[in-house]
Amino acid sequence: MPMIDADGCLLNVTVEGRDSGPTLMLSNSLGCTLQMWEPQMQALTKVFRVIRYDRRGHGKSGVPRGPYSVERFGRDVLAILDDLNIEKVHWCGLSMGGMVGQWLGAHAPERLGKIVLSNTTCYYPDPSIWDARIKAVKEGGLASVADTVIGGWLTQDFRDRQPDIAAKMKAMLTATPVEGYLASCEALSRLDLRDDLPKIKSPTLVIAGRYDKSTPIAMAEAIRSKIPGASMTILDAAHISNVEATLAFNDAVLGFLTQR
Repeated sequence: MPMIDADGCLLNVTVEGRDSGPTLMLSNSLGCTLQMWEPQMQALTKVFRVIRYDRRGHGKSGVPRGPYSVERFGRDVLAILDDLNIEKVHWCGLSMGGMVGQWLGAHAPERLGKIVLSNTTCYYPDPSIWDARIKAVKEGGLASVADTVIGGWLTQDFRDRQPDIAAKMKAMLTATPVEGYLASCEALSRLDLRDDLPKIKSPTLVIAGRYDKSTPIAMAEAIRSKIPGASMTILDAAHISNVEATLAFNDAVLGFLTQR
């Protein structure tokens, strides 16, 4: 489990799966660590060499002083690939990970093969939602917003059926360094990738959650409509669809990445 230096910030990285296979990089949601992808690992590592990492400000990675930006997150990814001497990867990012994928697809197209953008957006028309989140976390810590966030991540039905998984996701969120979470929220409040989307030439799959209120279907459709040739699939899930609809998510990702 190497620690890779990205302009002075040490990033926690794992590489698993087939040494000889194509490489797939997974990128997490805000408030999550690389552990959020555990439901995918058995299926994905049979086909791919899989890179996971903790974004700066999260998990075991460094927590440098903000401000952060989507460009900074994208350059961190390039630092990881350069350090591992990997020229090109397929990309699967959820929420903030999808935003990073959009930036990379537009600004480092030669480094990406196929792109999966899940439960994400290119723009927040009302950034005040992030100002409110920042204020709440500054005043009460992550515990003060945890129930609201988990309510957006997973449907009530799933939380009732799988309380242990919901509790594990909540623990992941509340363990996030507050400074890193706040700096990431500030990056989201400034998000605007609308002009980047037409520049993305990689084959792209957009995944939306039918019950996702954080990045609803309309936001996914806005991305799909601006990326040339992009396709979209809708899963019966809220925001963290890879956890709530694991089998359907795995099927969608593997089907897209392995089709010729």
